[in-house]
Amino acid sequence: MEKLFAYGTLKDKDIQETIFGRILTGIPDKLIGYAIQEIHIEEEFGIAQYPIITATQNPKDSISGILYEISLKELQLADTYEGIHYKRIQVELHSNEIVWVYSAKI
Repeated sequence: MEKLFAYGTLKDKDIQETIFGRILTGIPDKLIGYAIQEIHIEEEFGIAQYPIITATQNPKDSISGILYEISLKELQLADTYEGIHYKRIQVELHSNEIVWVYSAKI
């Protein structure tokens, strides 16, 4: 199983049902030393804003989210959903779990 930390749209049950064909079960966790910013992505009907994590190296900064265990196939489906503007990176959560999370592709 793969571990995925979701802090944005991947926490949404409707999105999960669409991407994975099921609703995920997870546990709350935190990503320390990161903050959320917004990126603007051009979509079919205009510009949309989405959250993105940014490393700050400041231990006072944190992002609350949900830690999910998913299959490798589901992780690949999440890659497709996140698209060309995001990349998957590994980070360590407050719980000491090493997980995948999506960050801006630069």
